[in-house]
Amino acid sequence: MNRTAKTLLVLALVGVVGMAFRVSWNALRDVARAIGADATGATLYPFVVDGLMALALVAALVLVGDDRRFALRVLAAYTVASLVLNYVHGLVPALHSRAVDWGQLADWNPANWALVLLATSLPVGSIYFGSDLVAKVLHHRPAPITDQDVSTQVIANRLGSDLRKSTPVPPAPVAELPAPAAVKSVPEVEPTETAPVKAAEAVESRPRRSTGPVPESARTPRPTRTPDQLLTEARSATADWPDADLTAEAVRKAVRTSSANARTLRDALRAERAETREAVTV
Repeated sequence: MNRTAKTLLVLALVGVVGMAFRVSWNALRDVARAIGADATGATLYPFVVDGLMALALVAALVLVGDDRRFALRVLAAYTVASLVLNYVHGLVPALHSRAVDWGQLADWNPANWALVLLATSLPVGSIYFGSDLVAKVLHHRPAPITDQDVSTQVIANRLGSDLRKSTPVPPAPVAELPAPAAVKSVPEVEPTETAPVKAAEAVESRPRRSTGPVPESARTPRPTRTPDQLLTEARSATADWPDADLTAEAVRKAVRTSSANARTLRDALRAERAETREAVTV
């Protein structure tokens, strides 16, 4: 709705409210004169009732929470009171004569007492409720709009009903690794802790970021060696080793091969050494 349409709508509302106030004017003025108000008081009496209704309506549009509910209760109470007084004015013809300065609002005394109490209590209620509503409006501070609220509103306006929550991707199943084969125990050697080693351990303990699989083109090509080549390298690397140090783990580290190949090489080297010792004995 553009600004011109809003302006016309507000002007139409003001016109309707003004005409309704003029229609209710006579009834409230005659009721005020019937309960003993003078000419000036009777003229101002409609502002006490219908004027507070307008004030409560404006306060309800500004306030929020409990204060807004309070303003709506005041608006409802004074609307009912104005309706009752207008209804009584229509039922009692004597109130329509300006020559009558005081009279009963109902023939039944209890009803008359209740109506007089209602009409006389409205000015006092207007002072109390009107002052309270004005104080609430003056002390009202609207909630500040944060950058997060603005960004959320912008996203909602852009996407509209197509905005949906992203579905979380289920984690990929982790394959169970086979149990490592039994390896013969290697004599433990107490490592000597040095400052560079501790620094390296500290660096390695940091969590590494996952960079994804390395493409085949970026991988370093590893030469494929035959069993004979592996055996030749193992002979050369372990030529001066004693039999106690000839273990699969040591062979694996020396020739940089798999655990299975290292066990095969270890057995072959031990067999060769046993044959050599037998030949020398004979």
